[in-house]
Amino acid sequence: MAATGTNSNGASAYYVTTPIYYVNDRPHLGHAYTTVAGDVLTRWHRQRGEKVWYLTGTDEHGQKIMRTADANGVTPQQWCDKLVEEAWKPLWEHLEIANDDFIRTTQERHTHRVQEFVQDLYDKGEVYQGGYEGPYCVGCEEYKSPGDLLDGEDGAKLCPIHKRPVEMLKEENYFFKLSAYGPRLLEFYEANPGFIQPESARNEVLQFVRQGLQDLSISRSTFDWGIPIPWDPKHVIYVWVDALLNYATAVGYGADPAKFDATFPADVHLVGKDILRFHAVIWPAMLMAQGLPLPRKVVANGWLMVGGEKMSKSNLTGIAPQDLTSHFGVDAYRWYFLRAIQFGQDGSFSWEDFTARYTSELANDFGNLASRVAAMVGRYFDGKLPAAEAPGDAEQAVADGLARAVAEADRRIGDEVDFSGGIAAVFDFIKQVNGYLTEQEPWKVAKDGSAESRARLATILYTAAESLRAVAVLLNPVMPAAAAKLWDSLGAEASLGALADQRVGEAADWGRLPAGSTVTKGDILFPRLEEKKDA
Repeated sequence: MAATGTNSNGASAYYVTTPIYYVNDRPHLGHAYTTVAGDVLTRWHRQRGEKVWYLTGTDEHGQKIMRTADANGVTPQQWCDKLVEEAWKPLWEHLEIANDDFIRTTQERHTHRVQEFVQDLYDKGEVYQGGYEGPYCVGCEEYKSPGDLLDGEDGAKLCPIHKRPVEMLKEENYFFKLSAYGPRLLEFYEANPGFIQPESARNEVLQFVRQGLQDLSISRSTFDWGIPIPWDPKHVIYVWVDALLNYATAVGYGADPAKFDATFPADVHLVGKDILRFHAVIWPAMLMAQGLPLPRKVVANGWLMVGGEKMSKSNLTGIAPQDLTSHFGVDAYRWYFLRAIQFGQDGSFSWEDFTARYTSELANDFGNLASRVAAMVGRYFDGKLPAAEAPGDAEQAVADGLARAVAEADRRIGDEVDFSGGIAAVFDFIKQVNGYLTEQEPWKVAKDGSAESRARLATILYTAAESLRAVAVLLNPVMPAAAAKLWDSLGAEASLGALADQRVGEAADWGRLPAGSTVTKGDILFPRLEEKKDA
């Protein structure tokens, strides 16, 4: 357990970011996947007792936004305001995302600081004026290398991500001397092998940088929806330079030195693999140019696939999270994608797989365990949790299994950003507790009216209830509503304090649930889906 109040960079907050999302449309499952992952990670670290800062937000400049707004008959700012307030913020609230800040790149706290950053680069001689001509994808807001393009019909060249024709652009731009930072970046990667995760992402970046970097165009002059270049307002700052700087401006860069020093740099940037190079190459180089510290880790999650295609609105495969939460519930939604897909790898969404996992693991293994234990305490002890009067080897095995599960889940989720591995460790323990009850057969022990059997029954039910107390702590970052219901049903709140105050490490401290706690059988944690459908 590394429950310090200081992250590994020496800053006083564990700082996690999502990408800031492009508001050309409403959010889909892919956006929510990364945001829920960041929420689980930061909730986990809060339960370690650490100070945490979780940032998300929206990217609101660029040609794609301008064209989308124009197509809808509104100004770019009106379009952004509408989407943020009607779609993005409400979804994060619906999914119980506990972010500490939400930044918009049209906010003054951001735009002024971006201009100062770029002006400083220019004053240092890191920026020069030149011309550029080449293929450009408006969807990616990125110039493409000809070698990356796909062949389309009639000789058209397609963006490999959006599968749409690129445009040939020619304009005068300002350039950042990115090519000069190749050797320094490679040296940094070698000295910090965990900087880019997973390993496949690291290998991709290494190969890209070793091939030689090109200087980066950091301005556009063919449209005006962006932050003006301070020394040449006919240009606007390239949207990706603008966007990356949100990680600094949101925590006080150029405005609040105390907050900036206490938070920056990020401990973890969570990004989609399609924007990995921006975060693992361009962003570190920009920080090097300014003499600022580099982030500790960039973790690239894979794509959510539907029918073999990356989930996106442009490919007509974007699914709204509410389409799933209305059927499975928010807690199950938060759990499923992190449980079913190895973070960092591509994963295919399937309604059938979600249904099968929900039924097997949530309804049968977890929810049924909670209901059975509460019902037996109610039936045999009038709802008052008995003391464990005669613990033996079987009970010690459960306690030992819990200790292993806590250590494994804490390492996997808290240190390695391996959500599926951490959640699996908890559910393996849930299976162990179910097996313990099956072997001990408390319903049979209860039929024997002897004092010895009564003591044995008390021990079995206390062991099961104490196990559930620990499970509530461990699953609180993943399924906060269900964990709180379970916590309340065990009578734990009155005895131990609010669930959010319990540290992950304390989950393994056996015997924290006091005898005499009032155990109640509340609502079923995870109703069977046919029952949900009929309700």
